Amino acid sequence: MADKLLTIGYSTLADRVKNIVPSKVDLPHEIFISIQNPSNIDFALPTNFEFNSVTTSEKGVTKSRNTVLRSTKTKYLLFADDDIAFIGKGIESAVSYLEAHPNCDLVLAQVIDANGVLRKAYPTREEKLTRFNSAKAGTIEMIVRVDSIRSKRVNFDENFGAGAENYLGDEYIFITDLLKAGGSATFLPITIAIHSEDSSGSRWGTEPDLRARAMVFQRVFGFTAPLIRTAFVFKNFQKFAGTKNLYKFIFGKL
Repeated sequence: MADKLLTIGYSTLADRVKNIVPSKVDLPHEIFISIQNPSNIDFALPTNFEFNSVTTSEKGVTKSRNTVLRSTKTKYLLFADDDIAFIGKGIESAVSYLEAHPNCDLVLAQVIDANGVLRKAYPTREEKLTRFNSAKAGTIEMIVRVDSIRSKRVNFDENFGAGAENYLGDEYIFITDLLKAGGSATFLPITIAIHSEDSSGSRWGTEPDLRARAMVFQRVFGFTAPLIRTAFVFKNFQKFAGTKNLYKFIFGKL
């Protein structure tokens, strides 16, 4: 294992383990799978590739990501879902950047959809991450320097993310917690994976959605959160369904 710099760490449910098809990544790497099986169903582990795994009865993606983070034994960790196809050259470029920049604790890269289209409006050049430009980060875009993350005691906040009431923002909170702990994170315009477009945006503007977003801003910005939420409202005014939700969102009263 000493010659392997990278772990690709999958988070999945027991009934979806079968969906994992490892991509052809030439960079020597480990594969680790965190399997959540809260219903204790029978399932079969893959037999066509080598990996290590842990199965728990927990539920929630951030719990699973933290299991992966705790279990990784290599220098770097790339987070993965069970429906990802990786691009080896992009991963190699991102790891090379981390090797050449030892003070960088996290690289945020970019992902395309099945049609080869970038999944969001990424910056076009290298950019240091801050609390103000990392809110749209996705876990599958992140490669972290494991020892540094652990030494700074940064984990995914298990009150956020898919499977929790506050179903979003876990990646943003992870990055901002890292920055608050004195870490450094950088976006690179390097494509590392292919992932089909999701439909989470269809929940935008519902009261549970706005409540979750309000809580994310509270977690990141503390007592200044109402100011940040106000700026967010002005930027996304057309998406707010009525004045009532607008004011409730700003003051976190949802």
